[in-house]
Amino acid sequence: MMKIVLIGVLAVSLLLLLYILISKKLGFAWLTRLGLHVVLAALGIYVVNFSGLLTEAYIPLNPVTMSTVLVLGLPGVALLIGLKLTMI
Repeated sequence: MMKIVLIGVLAVSLLLLLYILISKKLGFAWLTRLGLHVVLAALGIYVVNFSGLLTEAYIPLNPVTMSTVLVLGLPGVALLIGLKLTMI
């Protein structure tokens, strides 16, 4: 029963998102901006990992760290470094 409810919520959400994309005529410019942000987030994490400034802090490139940096920007990288250094 729970799977049916979750699939229903997912389907309704997908339909509403498609409606917004079609009605607002957003185009595909948001995909370009998202791609740019993903590349910059990966570059920020890559610089921290391989610069050699913080040898004890290695931040893995996974969906959780990437989404943190996507949402927060470069302060997200600082947040991940701070979490990594306090958890060691």
